[in-house]
Amino acid sequence: MIRKILFTLTAALLVSCSTGAQETGEGVLMGVQLRMVFDNEALIIDLYDNPTARDFLTLLPLTVTMEDYAAAEKITYLSRRLDTGRGGPGNTPSSGNFTYYAPWGNLAVFYRGQGSAGGLVILGTIRSGAERLGRMRNNFTAAIEVVE
Repeated sequence: MIRKILFTLTAALLVSCSTGAQETGEGVLMGVQLRMVFDNEALIIDLYDNPTARDFLTLLPLTVTMEDYAAAEKITYLSRRLDTGRGGPGNTPSSGNFTYYAPWGNLAVFYRGQGSAGGLVILGTIRSGAERLGRMRNNFTAAIEVVE
């Protein structure tokens, strides 16, 4: 009986301890922020703690050419495919989602919601200003870096 109580107390204590990560509706934040700079604009992105986001960090800093896709997202193809861990059924993106689309190996940054997509991994979320991406009519260059 005492062992059961000690186990329960220990488990509760471990769950309540903070590791610096923060739970959100999409997952646990990693505590790392990215800056995406384009056309004299800067967006701040909070990364989620998942294998794909951690692998993406190894590519940074990165300069990419973004293009519009489906009037809802800006995409760019990465130099290599990212680790998606166990993968998953996919996600339904919303405005501000910073994602990786595993079937095509591209980064996709949403400025408008979209239907569910199998193989879509949400890497993070843009704090504010995702709509600025939608105003970019042509292909454009963006720099992505870790905020120090």
